[in-house]
Amino acid sequence: MSAPDSGTTVTPVATLLGKVVGDRRYGYTKDGNKKRILLNAFDMNGVGHISVGQWQNPVDKSSEKNRLPYWINLAKLLEKGKFNALFLADNFGSHDTYQGSHAPAIKSGTQWPLYDPFVIISAMAAVTESLAFGVTACTTFEPPFILAKRFSTLDHITNGRIAWNIVTSWSDNAARAMGLDKLTEHDLRYEMADEYVTLMYKLWEGSWADDAVVKDSNTKTYTDPTKVRKIEHNGQFFKSISAHQVDPSPQRTPVLFQAGMSPAGASFASRHAECIFIGGPNPALLEPKIQKTRQLAEKQGRKPEDLKFFVQFTPILGATDEEAQAKFEDYKRYAIPDGGLALFGGVSGIDVSKFPPDEEFPTDPDHPVWRDFTTQQRERLLARPQGYERWTPRILAEYQSIGGSGNFSIGSGKTVADAMEQWITVADVDGFNIGHVAVPQAWEDVIEFLLPELQSRGWLGDGGYPAPGGTARENLYATPGQAKLRETHPGNQFKYDNLV
Repeated sequence: MSAPDSGTTVTPVATLLGKVVGDRRYGYTKDGNKKRILLNAFDMNGVGHISVGQWQNPVDKSSEKNRLPYWINLAKLLEKGKFNALFLADNFGSHDTYQGSHAPAIKSGTQWPLYDPFVIISAMAAVTESLAFGVTACTTFEPPFILAKRFSTLDHITNGRIAWNIVTSWSDNAARAMGLDKLTEHDLRYEMADEYVTLMYKLWEGSWADDAVVKDSNTKTYTDPTKVRKIEHNGQFFKSISAHQVDPSPQRTPVLFQAGMSPAGASFASRHAECIFIGGPNPALLEPKIQKTRQLAEKQGRKPEDLKFFVQFTPILGATDEEAQAKFEDYKRYAIPDGGLALFGGVSGIDVSKFPPDEEFPTDPDHPVWRDFTTQQRERLLARPQGYERWTPRILAEYQSIGGSGNFSIGSGKTVADAMEQWITVADVDGFNIGHVAVPQAWEDVIEFLLPELQSRGWLGDGGYPAPGGTARENLYATPGQAKLRETHPGNQFKYDNLV
């Protein structure tokens, strides 16, 4: 396996100053200062998240994720490094597309075993003051009332440091695990999600008045019942008649993440998302999608800068480029290629075992092998990463097993910071979901090698954020005292005082 482009090419000065669009310069605020770039640690409560096989690596602790010390120590580490949040991915069901079986995924530890992400949050909140926690939860399988209760509880327990990564699911395996034959059609899932989130706003924002809890011993009244409204929702997809069971939490509505840039996904994000987890092979290709989504948000009365875009980015770091490259070569010793293809198959629905392992994928769209594939699947399979001269199933397997097909860069803090600046100044991203190979070494290396370089370049602000005791939303926007939804967010129309 050859290494991808490490990002050491010289970048034009004009590019580093940021692309100018209208009155905006990418990477800079309106007053000309560099914007504060946000860093989230990207993890999953299970083995083999995006780097399959590293459980064999002596420095990797992913097999200890079923015990609290792993998560407590990680939370302390990220708090020390002033990470904005810990972003926890999740899915349901096993990956069984590759070779038509779940055996390769289970054998290699490809996102298996996989534990619940919600249950570890309280322990991490207890040992931190500023770190936020983004948790993935699906609108397709769980009743809104139950999820609203869980997030409100966590918002209380964390003192307002909780975020929801809204997903609609992408896996028929997940649907079958939930008793369905297959997933609902893609765009219809987003219609369902739109109504789902609307009901959540009604519960979070509209059921309780701010001063409903009185704790008055004289009248033996804990909560004034005249200030708690029963929500009656009778929609196309969901029904719920009840007051929200949880009193107003610090944020009421958690910070809202969303992932997915299909037309339906971008439309949904432009209405609801505060943070958008987005992917793309290079900054130039990603930039138009970000611009379009910001424009969609603006058309709905929102401020374009209120949407924060995060790209997945996995740095492999060392004190020097040579040290980082040696670390990458060591990681390859533990990678399990079949696990990488099991992960790729689970996400894409493509069984790569149907192709000869050492032959280039056919580029002719009329080739007989493509008969059973959609155009989108063919394009995804042929999307050769930058720096790879050949693209075969064997090379894809090796690539996929380290970093899970996300963007990554190998080198010193300076080299990796150069690569990150491309995403900031060309694509207009606001932050990074920092992926990993071995854990927690990945984030230890970020703190040791990368953060000093980013700080010296002025990308991490003045060090005042995330602020201890601040909510996730206050720290996201650097707006102390503003823990609730921003004024232009559509969730505000469901506030208690606005509902008739």
